[in-house]
Amino acid sequence: MVNLEWYRTFKAVYKNGNFSVAAKELFMSQPAVSQQISMLEAHVGNKLFNRKSKGVEPTEYAKLLNNLIIDALDRLESVESGFRAKAEDATRLISVGISKHLFDCVGNLLISKFDLIDFTFAENDELFALVDAKKLDFAITTKRFDTFDTAYEIVGKIKLILVAPTSLDITEFRQKLKSDNFTEIEQWLNAQKWYSHDARIPHIKVFWLHAFNKKRPSMVPNYIIPSESEMLRLLAKNDGVAVTWNCNARNHIKENKLQLVWNSFHVPEEFVYLLTPKNNNLKSFFDIIEKELKLFFGNRL
Repeated sequence: MVNLEWYRTFKAVYKNGNFSVAAKELFMSQPAVSQQISMLEAHVGNKLFNRKSKGVEPTEYAKLLNNLIIDALDRLESVESGFRAKAEDATRLISVGISKHLFDCVGNLLISKFDLIDFTFAENDELFALVDAKKLDFAITTKRFDTFDTAYEIVGKIKLILVAPTSLDITEFRQKLKSDNFTEIEQWLNAQKWYSHDARIPHIKVFWLHAFNKKRPSMVPNYIIPSESEMLRLLAKNDGVAVTWNCNARNHIKENKLQLVWNSFHVPEEFVYLLTPKNNNLKSFFDIIEKELKLFFGNRL
């Protein structure tokens, strides 16, 4: 049975005209190259190379053999290289930076697509610094960073919304909302129990700024739970309200565990960006993450 390695060795010797150069290219010893050529000659029944003072020259049969096999061998090596690259991709550890609240949105999605991920939790500016220093392969941010050494792609939009457990009666709130009575709307909200994922209440402040045109809300959060997913899970079982990203609340609302209280058109959507260092040879990973995130954020609340 013919050994494909013989043809690979033949190709290297034919191209270089020298057994020693072919051996270096193939990471083999020169005697091993000579042995494989001898075995191929015995298999085809013809001499393939004539020795010269410097190297070897192909015989007429070798020229014919090269014409017959070179295209097929090149295709085979291309397929082999592609499989090797995919195998390396499948086992490569990638590093992804993301904020905790965005991780709650897409963490499971990323884990389902890759076998090895090292996550780093940080906010936008720190994530950019890590990507810029090539300490992270990718970062998912809500702030645009456009520099010479980094590349980005917009992968979706998210928005802050107000949610509550389905057990909370919001009939009165909806009536106040229909009448655009923002003073009474704010009073009703201040009377509720509030949940936040951060003592600085950043989501609530942003929501208040746009919904009420006020820099500071007047309420104090009753419960601070430093994970947006855990905050929403507990809110669904108790009384109160919370401001959260719509992507985090999506499944809770679909499962009828939470209800949408207010999706204010005054509160703007924010872009989500996928950031990576330029020339990091991870385009295949970037393309997969970009595609999956666009599909995920395209299915908005």
